[in-house]
Amino acid sequence: MTKSAKDLVAAANAVVPRISPAEASELIANGNTLVVDVRDAHEVQESGKVAGAVHVPRGMLEFRADPDSPYHDESFTRDKTVILYCASGGRSALSGQALKELGYEQVYNLGGFGDWADSGGAVEKP
Repeated sequence: MTKSAKDLVAAANAVVPRISPAEASELIANGNTLVVDVRDAHEVQESGKVAGAVHVPRGMLEFRADPDSPYHDESFTRDKTVILYCASGGRSALSGQALKELGYEQVYNLGGFGDWADSGGAVEKP
């Protein structure tokens, strides 16, 4: 059976908990948390990103997160809590599912950048 993008996102949402901006703020305040923006570069350039977030485009996430990859980003360690976001929550859900498959256990989907910004969350402008 062929699946749609909507089906794939629904499956990812089933395994990656969605959290509110307030819950994300609390996790960030607790420390040992990595916030990852998986939007495309032009999106980050236009709006900024969550303060302190690492920008890794969706297409590079698995390579940056895998310690055996030559493209590994040392910000990614499996002992950290990881919070992902994109523009609306779909790419971050898929990203979270991929990280879980790579052995990351504490993975959360913040949803869209606008949710964070609208809630008064700190934003880092380009």
